[in-house]
Amino acid sequence: MNGLRAELQVVRDISAGIDPSEHGPEAVLCVPATLLPEASREAAGTSLKTGGQTCHALEKGAYTGDISAAMLKEAGAVYVIVGHSERRTAHGETDAIVAAQAAAALGAGLMPIICVGETLEQRNSGETLSVIETQIEGSLAGLPSESGVVVAYEPLWAIGTGRVATPVQISEVHDFVRQRLVARFGAPGAKVRILYGGSLSPANAPEILPISNVDGGLIGGASLKAADFLAIYRTAASLSE
Repeated sequence: MNGLRAELQVVRDISAGIDPSEHGPEAVLCVPATLLPEASREAAGTSLKTGGQTCHALEKGAYTGDISAAMLKEAGAVYVIVGHSERRTAHGETDAIVAAQAAAALGAGLMPIICVGETLEQRNSGETLSVIETQIEGSLAGLPSESGVVVAYEPLWAIGTGRVATPVQISEVHDFVRQRLVARFGAPGAKVRILYGGSLSPANAPEILPISNVDGGLIGGASLKAADFLAIYRTAASLSE
């Protein structure tokens, strides 16, 4: 819940700073729904893509205040985040709801970014992998193997706290997610991109992005400043050369 029209300059600056040839890393800004049409227009003609931050599982109906995947698509979105930890925590979104949202996104022609992650209590009690497995199974339930979804690992205890999971912790979870995706989808599961989303910053990106099965980042606070976002982008670009 950040961004008014005055902040559209961030979109302009980021779109100007990414590789125009589309050979660099894919860059997406998931903005508030109120800014999505204008942000999409600002990004038009550049390599930058836009997305929504959530969507309802149904196409339309008496759901005051909600927004459908079709509405996001019409507003210019290419992606949509579903199951973000803040939505799961503050709005009670379950794995079943997230799976329905992801299916709705695919049906509308959007690429869902499906978030999973454990709390500090779950990590301390040794439940991390079992929690992740349950979330993957539930949140991807019913999705076709060729759907081409994106999965983001968010350790809840490292979001907005300044804490960052260690490379060993990140590698363990991302490798496990890859195993579960292959078990779920077969060969296509090896191609699903897995993003890391726990306080990724320009300072820690050079250490985190090269980790096994880390295919990119779900960037939070660092996406509010073009310079920070582009610094992470350039790190990703250097790794793909």
